[in-house]
Amino acid sequence: MDMRKLVGRNFARFRKAKGFTQESFAEASGFTQQYISGLETGRRNPTVVTLFELASTLGISHVDLLVPDDEARSERAKSGKRK
Repeated sequence: MDMRKLVGRNFARFRKAKGFTQESFAEASGFTQQYISGLETGRRNPTVVTLFELASTLGISHVDLLVPDDEARSERAKSGKRK
């Protein structure tokens, strides 16, 4: 499971559910729109501090960004690995 992609998918899902565009989230959080885009596409590897700051702006727990989604569970099932 690619954790960068998982965090990106989870972040994008929560961001949209909270009604943020990438631009409005960037304004609210202090991160750039380019950083947010890179995060959502799995090109960024956020630190623990960054995860906490992103989650705080969304009003969620930083742990929510790490919870396996359906795609991650499917990847794990296909590989036959249990982690």
